[in-house]
Amino acid sequence: MTAELLILLIVIVTALAFDFTNGFHDTANAMATSIATGALRPRVAVALSAVLNLIGAFLSVAVAATVAKGIVQLDAVSGQALLIIVFAGLVGGILWNLLTWLFGLPSSSSHALFGGLIGASIAALGWGGVIWASGSDGVLTKIVLPAILAPIVAALVAAIGTWGVYRITRGVDQDKTTEGFRWGQIGSASLVSLAHGTNDAQKTMGVIFLALVAHGSLTKNDDMPLWVMAACAVAIAAGTYLGGWRIIRTLGKGLVEIDSPQGLAAESSSAAIILTSAHFGLPLSTTQTATGSILGSGLGKRAEVRWNVMGRMAVAWLLTLPLAGLAGAICWVIAHVIGGLAGVLVVFAILIALSVLIYLRSRRDPVDTGNVNEWPADTPDSAGDSRPAVNPVERATPVPANGAANGNPPAPELEQDRPRPSATTAPPTEISSGRTTRRG
Repeated sequence: MTAELLILLIVIVTALAFDFTNGFHDTANAMATSIATGALRPRVAVALSAVLNLIGAFLSVAVAATVAKGIVQLDAVSGQALLIIVFAGLVGGILWNLLTWLFGLPSSSSHALFGGLIGASIAALGWGGVIWASGSDGVLTKIVLPAILAPIVAALVAAIGTWGVYRITRGVDQDKTTEGFRWGQIGSASLVSLAHGTNDAQKTMGVIFLALVAHGSLTKNDDMPLWVMAACAVAIAAGTYLGGWRIIRTLGKGLVEIDSPQGLAAESSSAAIILTSAHFGLPLSTTQTATGSILGSGLGKRAEVRWNVMGRMAVAWLLTLPLAGLAGAICWVIAHVIGGLAGVLVVFAILIALSVLIYLRSRRDPVDTGNVNEWPADTPDSAGDSRPAVNPVERATPVPANGAANGNPPAPELEQDRPRPSATTAPPTEISSGRTTRRG
């Protein structure tokens, strides 16, 4: 086995690892609202989403073509040099995905991947190594512009849809409305899962296709191999089934309180926008689309929006491309300085070590099916106000009226604190000289 073939295998494994992280990082896009409203039980939701992601991955390859041919100037680099660029970009994307998952931030896996590839390409080839704009193609047209428009359009569509839903059903019994819309949510969430598989699994397909072109196994005009499609479909489905509960909690409970009509409107708008973008080959951020839809559903209902949570999400969105790019550039520099297969193995070892550290850190504050619908509202900033946190033990422990608590001595009893006889209470008696006499 040659060193270049071994590097190709490592790149493919790393790409499938990114696809896996994409799955559990973005499960919330499809299922957070259905889990939050109780339309689906958590495990049933992620299982359904995994199956539909698997199916959706086979529906189109338009996005894969954009990723494979629309970011890196393929005429400027080839062979092992291109393989290392792709590898470094994947590592940058994985690390950003894991870091944002740790903090429960629904950032874009797509932009993490693109940022990593762009950063590695700039480090290796300079600014000219990236296709910034080429007619209707290029990073600015296919990635940056959709990133700006998608959440705005999704929020607008979801807000109008939510307002319309509540107007139409305002005279209907609330219990019947809730039950009916929960059934509707199952269908709309399924459609988002199908759309997610169609859009996001293709991005990893495009990266593997790019690696195969670099190795010489394919040319850039060849069709996507079936085994690549199948491997990516299985990887994203497996990651989806894992859950990604931290981000599900943020989208389902952290941004707005969601009712079933809102959930249906948000999921329907997300599905429509994601499927449309996949048809035109736009590698859209499903995370930003889903988040915009959930925000719009809250605005359409005039529900309380936790703008501090939305602010943290927006900051993560802005930082994803540059910081994932920085990580990709650093990984390329390390691999390039060491050189060849040894450099790739060192970066791969760094990836494994950092991934383990992030996972171990996440176990200090685990989120799973048991608490995914419990937003930590006892922290001042998560509820959108500045009220002090209340210790659950103090909340549950009764405090005596005289002030004795926490081991402190009771306060002296004052005259006004003593119980006084009521009008219906018999006056006290007095025993004197063996006779019982009554006062007054």
